[in-house]
Amino acid sequence: MEIFLDGLWDAVKDTLFIIPVLYLAYLLVSYFSHNDNEKYSKILHHTNKAGPVIGAFLGCIPQCGFSSVMSQLYSKNIVTLGTLIAVFVATSDEAIPLMISKPEFIPKLLILIAIKVIYAIIVGYAIDGIIKLFSKKKRVLNQYHDKYEDFEKTNITDQNKDVEKEVEVDCSKNKKNNHVCHHASEENHGHEHSHSHCCATNIFLDALKHTAIIVAYVFIATLAINLIRGYCGGLEPLQKFFTDNIFIQIIVASLIGIIPNCAASVFLVEMFMEGVILFPALVAGLTAGAGVGLIVLFTTNYKKIGINLFIIFLQIVLAIAIGVIINFIPIW
Repeated sequence: MEIFLDGLWDAVKDTLFIIPVLYLAYLLVSYFSHNDNEKYSKILHHTNKAGPVIGAFLGCIPQCGFSSVMSQLYSKNIVTLGTLIAVFVATSDEAIPLMISKPEFIPKLLILIAIKVIYAIIVGYAIDGIIKLFSKKKRVLNQYHDKYEDFEKTNITDQNKDVEKEVEVDCSKNKKNNHVCHHASEENHGHEHSHSHCCATNIFLDALKHTAIIVAYVFIATLAINLIRGYCGGLEPLQKFFTDNIFIQIIVASLIGIIPNCAASVFLVEMFMEGVILFPALVAGLTAGAGVGLIVLFTTNYKKIGINLFIIFLQIVLAIAIGVIINFIPIW
């Protein structure tokens, strides 16, 4: 019982210590991102070529609001797949405020952000380039096919001409009453993005809400670590679970990171701060994670389940790849 009470008291002390810093960090985030999602959406819509760059920098902003917005924009074909992946790769969810709350980890945090942003930009442009290349080849094949298809299709029958005239008349009528244009405008631009789950009406309450949620996750994770340390005489059980093999760590961290919940990023950061996992595994886990962006993707892009599953697979592969790369670069 004494071990449990000691672990509980230490968890309370450690959690209380980070509350002020966490609240200030979330207040700053809420101030800059509050109700600005539409503004960033318009910027991305008009700067498609710079999409991966803008997406990478938006993604590194704490929380997962931008990954959620980008999932909706991708489902409406407003942003490219490369831009979506760039945002997902750059997203670190709650890791940034949590590491800021402990100043000794700020240098690692800066390295982490720099790696993820650069990697996100490279990956985003690579994906868009590959898609563009395959689209160009497909277009050439289609043109070749059209050139040699049946010439009888060029001889339009009188009946088809009459149908075309009727269609033209209908279109001209619709243009006069602006019915078509108005309807199209409503379909493409009339939808208002509501993100009540990300932004509250009051930024102070919004920051307080996020702080309370993360504090609860941190308390649970810290208490679990303290109890393992107390009852088992150290963190060896956790270290054995992740094993001493860094490549196994990277794979396991990537699979944890892909879980669409901020608890995953909190858990990974806590494990890193306690020395259970190494920096490459942390980078891999946070690269795989996109917060609730994946959930939004499946709800808004539900007609393309195959593509959604491919995106999850791609996230895991990219996460493992960057973890392995970082393991061989002496910057951590």
